[in-house]
Amino acid sequence: QVQLVESGGGLVQAGGSLRLSCAASGRTFSTYNMGWFRQAAGKEREFVAAITRSGGTTYYADSVKGRFTISRDNAKNTVYLEMNSLKPEDTAVYYCAADRSPVLTTREYGYDYWGQGTQVTVSS
Repeated sequence: QVQLVESGGGLVQAGGSLRLSCAASGRTFSTYNMGWFRQAAGKEREFVAAITRSGGTTYYADSVKGRFTISRDNAKNTVYLEMNSLKPEDTAVYYCAADRSPVLTTREYGYDYWGQGTQVTVSS
């Protein structure tokens, strides 16, 4: 089992940047594919980005492609989400998630463990 703790959220003006971190407990972090999802108020949770165990493959939602970058440091048991050119519509609670499956997925139900989330608010 793995426990996930997100950090780095906050309030930023449109056009600004934030870097989210997700620290994982345990010694098996490198065996999990990792994903970032977000949920805006009144909306369903949606996929943002995902990365394979080695970091060699990444997926992005079309809405963030070119602006967000997912990366990981297996030595630090941490996955990151670098967010640039932020827009008010990026406002949401951001969650990281871990998937034991070897197949990278964008599907929420494919992930086994979830963090508590961190709030990102982008003002116009």
